[in-house]
Amino acid sequence: MSTRLFTSESVCSGHPDKICDRISDALLDAAIAQDPYSRTGIEAVVGANQISLFGEIKSRATVDFETIARDTVRTLGYDEPAWGFSDQSNFHNFVHQQSPEIAVGVDQDGAGDQGMMFGFAVDETEALMPLPISLAHALTRRIDQQQEEHKLAWLRPDGKAQVTVRYEDDKPVAVEKLVLAVAHHEETEPDEVRADAIKHIVAPVLESFGLAVPKKNNIIINGTGVWHIPGPDSDAGLTGRKIVVDTYGGYARVGGGAFSGKDPSKVDRSGAYAARYIAKNIVSQKLASRCEVGLAYVIGQPKPLMQTIETFGTETVSQSKLDTFAAKLIDTSVKGIVETLDLRRPIYQPTSAYGHFGKLDLPWEQLV
Repeated sequence: MSTRLFTSESVCSGHPDKICDRISDALLDAAIAQDPYSRTGIEAVVGANQISLFGEIKSRATVDFETIARDTVRTLGYDEPAWGFSDQSNFHNFVHQQSPEIAVGVDQDGAGDQGMMFGFAVDETEALMPLPISLAHALTRRIDQQQEEHKLAWLRPDGKAQVTVRYEDDKPVAVEKLVLAVAHHEETEPDEVRADAIKHIVAPVLESFGLAVPKKNNIIINGTGVWHIPGPDSDAGLTGRKIVVDTYGGYARVGGGAFSGKDPSKVDRSGAYAARYIAKNIVSQKLASRCEVGLAYVIGQPKPLMQTIETFGTETVSQSKLDTFAAKLIDTSVKGIVETLDLRRPIYQPTSAYGHFGKLDLPWEQLV
């Protein structure tokens, strides 16, 4: 029997980088709701008492950048100025019109940028996602739910989860180690934080996956002992800095570009969605038990320069049949992806936390 360990992490929706992802996608949704052909490449930066926007837009929509940014920050739980960052923080907007040198290629249904993207699927979970990242996302979602619903009075926004899964003969069998970071009220003792986190966050999540809670010495809650001040006052945030969290937790290769704030003409986003769509359907059809799809594009051209399917020796049909299946499933030109997956609509804010894959209601997660 061969044994190995694999670790993935996730971060809460109130993590500084995720605040930025949420703002960027909220602005994209606002633009695309009014003008489905909006083009955006919007990045946010948050720091101590600061919210700033950068990037480009081409749209007929009227977007209230400041109101959307402040509303997003408040929705994420940052309504307390004493934390050094809140919906009342200083705001600056440096978003400009899209470069005509980019627009000329996109106007012809070409890719909005060059780059490579990867999609992945594996039969370890119902959502055909790797177990380590699925567990990590479930834990951060649970942290956020407990905070938003005031189930744990001491809990503040922000947080992280890290899960180490033990594999035997390439099958996940147990959680070996688990790490949580949760921001909490100053008057709450670390022992209470630890006990509550294990009882109300860790245990319910692992139970839902049919897994046992690790031994106490294999669970770390707040590695430095205490964590009182959440968010950007402690650590600045930037859109697109969590691409491994956003994809497969390091279990599969990732492309060079981030997703949030980018409209579907940006293949960093739409190409990655198409690659996941192909990989997931190959695994769901039992054509392979593990699949990675690679795509590569050049700015201004509509079709990918590369399209590959790797099944790591788990395929049940020939490579030519896999290629034929993928070709019939979706046209991976930019226009083909956008139209097949119906991407010109405001569906992007929910992707800004807990990953872009494995959420069964999203179009690139649908099965044929």
